[in-house]
Amino acid sequence: MHIAILMTNTDESEFAQTRPKDGEKFSTMIHSVRPDWKVTVFSVKDGIFPADDARFDGWLIGGSPASVHDSDPWVGRLFALVRKLVAEGQPIFGACFGHQAIAMALGGHVGPNPGGWVFGLVDTVIDGAPIKLYGSHVEQVLRLPEGAVILGGTDECPIGSFAIPGRVMTTQYHPEMSHQFISDLVEEYASELPQQVVDSARLSLAETADSGPMAERIAQFFEKRQ
Repeated sequence: MHIAILMTNTDESEFAQTRPKDGEKFSTMIHSVRPDWKVTVFSVKDGIFPADDARFDGWLIGGSPASVHDSDPWVGRLFALVRKLVAEGQPIFGACFGHQAIAMALGGHVGPNPGGWVFGLVDTVIDGAPIKLYGSHVEQVLRLPEGAVILGGTDECPIGSFAIPGRVMTTQYHPEMSHQFISDLVEEYASELPQQVVDSARLSLAETADSGPMAERIAQFFEKRQ
């Protein structure tokens, strides 16, 4: 299996430079459950995209502090690629920004979280099963694209995960983040976010995410397409 990772994270801060980039984090996630799979990272946020005729066993779009409403050329180009891949039946998994980008590209709608920031460990549901995942978002999918079905979510984020059967699977959350990374991220943003958000995030991190089960679920999504 050969997976293309489309890196969308625009953070070039000192914080980001001293920690694994998203391409590495998602590669580590995949190799934790499928060590023999090959991955290739494309920094699409820098305009580096696969060739127009590229085919992979699966595509993965990661998170970003960028918004899917941004007018940067790479965002529109990513939307066009999503539409092409779905039309061709090439399977795509999206996380956070990737989840929102797939929804927007296919005619869904993304807007502000009604309750503001979601940060830290989140108790959510996928396919009826409870799962804990790390979250960091202030926007969410508010309307599904045509043909999509909700896999799960929370009261505050009802479309926390969706699928287009056989083609797309997404989550609003971050299966690639380690506990250390999200802990560091909370402290990095502590002076920029409301104190209540920071306190809640810190308290939530007394527990850890179900990273292994989520990585396995993503791998199985790609395998079922073969």
